[in-house]
Amino acid sequence: MSVLRGVAHVYGDNIDTDRIIPGKYTKTLEMDHLAAHVLEDLDPEFSQRVQPGDILVAGDNFGCGSSREQAPLALKAAGVSVVVAAYFARIFYRNAINIGLPVVEIGPHAIQPGDQLEVDLTAGVVRDLTDGRPYQTNKMPQVMVDILQAGGLVNYLQEHGDYT
Repeated sequence: MSVLRGVAHVYGDNIDTDRIIPGKYTKTLEMDHLAAHVLEDLDPEFSQRVQPGDILVAGDNFGCGSSREQAPLALKAAGVSVVVAAYFARIFYRNAINIGLPVVEIGPHAIQPGDQLEVDLTAGVVRDLTDGRPYQTNKMPQVMVDILQAGGLVNYLQEHGDYT
């Protein structure tokens, strides 16, 4: 899981959790239902276009707004393998890691919709395989990689702790 590859879906700044999954759909944890409505107010065709393993690329302040856990769940359920952004709202960042959705921050980039990307979580590098450009990110701490590899915080704690 430390190296992920997929097609880029690129969006802008300040995408809040209500744009990721509208509040009217958060009354359930049925993953298929969440996936069917992910990003529908921002990009109505996203849920039909996204393929398992695809990568969502966003600008600054991704996941701002409410602390709803359904936002990263909806992205993961839709098949997004990793979210790359200039900056994440901290509660979204933590919720994403906790449910097993990798998130990495990069600075300015030239990634375009449809570009093929490779994200190396351990090395801290996002590579645009379409144009060959590498983008440096912070290396993810090993405990976070372990949480992601376990499928989220609950699974990690069940595997590594006294939390049965």
